[in-house]
Amino acid sequence: MGKLSDLFANLTPNWFASIMGTGIVATAAVTLPIQFPGLRIAATVLWGVVFLLLILLTASTVVHWVRHRETALSHHNHPVMAHFYGAPPMAMLTVGAATLLLGKDVIGERLALGIDAGLWILGTVLGLASAVAVPYLQFTRHNVTAADAFGGWLMPVVPPMVSASTGALLLPYVPSGQLGLTMLMACYAMFGLSLMASLIIIPLIWYRLALHKDLAASAVPTLWIVLGPLGQSITAANLLGSNAHLVASGTLASALEVFGVLYGVPVLGFALMWAALAAVITVRTLRRGLPFSLTWWSFTFPLGTCVTGLSGLAAHTHLAVFEAMAVGGYALLLGAWAVVATRTFHGSVVKGVLFQAPGGAAPVGAASAGVASCSVVGSSFGLPRRA
Repeated sequence: MGKLSDLFANLTPNWFASIMGTGIVATAAVTLPIQFPGLRIAATVLWGVVFLLLILLTASTVVHWVRHRETALSHHNHPVMAHFYGAPPMAMLTVGAATLLLGKDVIGERLALGIDAGLWILGTVLGLASAVAVPYLQFTRHNVTAADAFGGWLMPVVPPMVSASTGALLLPYVPSGQLGLTMLMACYAMFGLSLMASLIIIPLIWYRLALHKDLAASAVPTLWIVLGPLGQSITAANLLGSNAHLVASGTLASALEVFGVLYGVPVLGFALMWAALAAVITVRTLRRGLPFSLTWWSFTFPLGTCVTGLSGLAAHTHLAVFEAMAVGGYALLLGAWAVVATRTFHGSVVKGVLFQAPGGAAPVGAASAGVASCSVVGSSFGLPRRA
């Protein structure tokens, strides 16, 4: 038992990013405005895989906390790793949504709804906790400056936005009246929580890039995380607008539906600009050398949220250009997921290096000026800070 549990000694919360990245491939397939033969079947198979992975990774995390409690308790003091506590709730929310959208074809709608509701409640509670607890730790304990800003700072504040999107899928099953309207308003409140926090953090990332230009190669993929709150907010605004009429009526329901488009299109413009910047920086880094690490999962989930956002805009505007962009974005998502999933499988199963202890990395929780890194080949994200 001791040797077996050692496999989980270096398990970190960022592993749940693989669940997020895989789950979004399944859910984005369902919402595409143009459906292709076999797409839903393939997405359903992928849902089965990601559902099993969530169970296995959750069980592994429990083992990690039981057998390696000191290490587990130290993660929240690490100025980099602490932010990835936002990954587990987003993984739960993503799998829950995929269960309702796809799993109902296999296990029945009633069971799928129960699973989704359970995962939504748990993911929402944990997500709200991460949105408050991690910034609190950053404000009071972590030794960081604006020069340390990176995409991972968004991770703990994005889960409420995912709750808003996936909560919209539950609105058809919530009784109309006070309960339904309360659910709708709660989703919009979480939408605002995540949006406002993201609008504070994104300029800090821009500031670091513009003034310091020192982003480590291993941190470059995290630039794509910025697309997460952008794409997810477009998705949330359109999904909530689409289903608002189920629990609200009259002018309010109509206004919320219009808001989805009026908000989504301008934000899409910025998302496309950021995607272009992230792409050229990534290509530039690839030419110089971009070592594989779990940061590569940043290429998947954020892009997937943009695909679902585009699908929502296409459904409301019926514009062919949005439909084409959604399909094209999904093709890019599939390609990115295939590469990252293959590299992760090779690193964790074939070579086993992703479960090795970080070699030469500073102790978790170290607060000295030049220390905030984890192994770039281990289970952590390698994000060295400025000295």
